[in-house]
Amino acid sequence: MKAAATAPPGGLAALPLDPSWVDEVLLGGTGSEPCLIFDEPVSRDELRRLVSARQAVLAAAGLRRGGSVALCLAPSLALVANLLAGWRIGAQAALLDHRLTPYETDQALARLDPQVVVTAERPAAGGPAGGFHDQQDVVTARPGRPARTSHAVVQLSSGSTGPAKIIGRTAADLVDELGRYARIEGVPRAGERIVSTASMVHVLGLVGGLLHSLHTGVRLAIPRRLTAEGILATVAAGPEPTTLLGVPFHIELLSWVARPPRLPQLTGMTTGGELVRAQVHEAFVDRYGVRLGSMYGMTEVGVIATDLFGEHRPELTPAPGLTLRAVDGELLIARERSPYLDHGTPPGAGAPTRWADGWLHTKDGGTVDPGTGRVRVLGRLDSQVSVGGLKVDLTEVEHTLAALPEVSAAVVVLGASIEAYVVLRPGGTAEQVEAQLTERLAAYKRPRLIHVVDRLPRTATGKPVRDRAALSGAGGSPQPTTVQERSDRKGTTSDVH
Repeated sequence: MKAAATAPPGGLAALPLDPSWVDEVLLGGTGSEPCLIFDEPVSRDELRRLVSARQAVLAAAGLRRGGSVALCLAPSLALVANLLAGWRIGAQAALLDHRLTPYETDQALARLDPQVVVTAERPAAGGPAGGFHDQQDVVTARPGRPARTSHAVVQLSSGSTGPAKIIGRTAADLVDELGRYARIEGVPRAGERIVSTASMVHVLGLVGGLLHSLHTGVRLAIPRRLTAEGILATVAAGPEPTTLLGVPFHIELLSWVARPPRLPQLTGMTTGGELVRAQVHEAFVDRYGVRLGSMYGMTEVGVIATDLFGEHRPELTPAPGLTLRAVDGELLIARERSPYLDHGTPPGAGAPTRWADGWLHTKDGGTVDPGTGRVRVLGRLDSQVSVGGLKVDLTEVEHTLAALPEVSAAVVVLGASIEAYVVLRPGGTAEQVEAQLTERLAAYKRPRLIHVVDRLPRTATGKPVRDRAALSGAGGSPQPTTVQERSDRKGTTSDVH
């Protein structure tokens, strides 16, 4: 598809939909057929009963058409039932990740000001490796405001590089995206299965996993544990052709399995989020012998471009009906309306609006091939910095670091100079990392500060956090070490913390 091939900007997003879309688009189908699989399968009849029951509870709490509800639940049947029930009422549903701290949740609720909040009776157990949860929901009415916009779902951006933005999408926009999925070759179809490790409160797991599965008759399975063993056991638990859905963090997790079990039902994996390093891509394909497809998307739009068979890596084909262009090295997407409830400028962000004149600025660097229309995503524009008048792509530096045998994970940011935060593998040292970087990167690209930390903070979607304040709070080595700076750094020193 060429970049010039277009549909009306925004597509169906300009059309209002009645709450009946939930039954027509998501809850239809044969009643006895399983549609969701947690520990046990959930049939469509059972899901419809659960949604009706939750609808009555939400209505009793005062939720009405045009009202607002916030869901603060872990991935669970309770989350699915309350989300569909809120939409069935005709209310606007805000999704808050259960891993937020109480302070972060309170801050989000203060910004959103919903009329009803649904929380869990007990906090979710299982830590970062938790997949789905058994939760008893608690519905609380509060003196909030009804929905101020026609958006059906409200989400917060991942906040990997700064304050979260409030993003809204209409029911019609969600239906439009489901239509794009239906036209993309390689997306799971009726009779197949998705094993999703992507969060249901973020766009990949929400639309690419939950809503697409309900709409098309795909069976959606959620692992109990998001460990390599837990994910592979969920794949092995069903005979249907199965696609894994997740982010690069899960690919790395699975790539570390030395001898994976035989999984004839596994047909491939689709990943979204950050760019997948070449070494990780090769390791996964070598281990499992299946395709590893890439999907580029945003909370604001959903799926934008794909390469689900790895045929054009690193290029991707735009999703049907979307218009993309590259201006001054930035990818722009035609959108009839702004998706931002806060105009794309969170408090304290100090940045201009992300949407203007019918174009959404992705803040991603990229190109659009004029012949094929395929897109090449080059990473975040804020990862491209100037050092002494020379351009440095921090993503390149980060990938180079992460590929070193001594390094388990790495994040590179710009402070007063280029800084790296690294998690070392057993036996690895900062001196070894410095020596390897000397061979692999030009002097002006190398980090002047390398902080050795115990872990790297990640967003709820698995993306590394690149906020320096958060990174500085990561657990570090108890004793700072000083490594003599290389001679090409004019005799200064590089502190390795």
